[in-house]
Amino acid sequence: MELQTQFEQALKDVKNITKRPSNEQLLKLYAYYKQATEGDVTGSRPGVFDFKGQAKYDAWAKESGKDKEDAMQAYVDLVVSLL
Repeated sequence: MELQTQFEQALKDVKNITKRPSNEQLLKLYAYYKQATEGDVTGSRPGVFDFKGQAKYDAWAKESGKDKEDAMQAYVDLVVSLL
């Protein structure tokens, strides 16, 4: 199956995960998705009181430099492991 098709299917399948993923897994899903769809993180890091925003920004920033295909594959692999 083509990677783009697998990625699109994983985007649908993620809604069917019965057990709530850990915060770390949720951040990885977010980071892989953003890296696959938008590329490297842009903008400045959220303010000191925006803990959730900082965590999401930091998770995405860790994936900087990863190409779109690698991020898509990482997202697919993580979703499959969570199902």
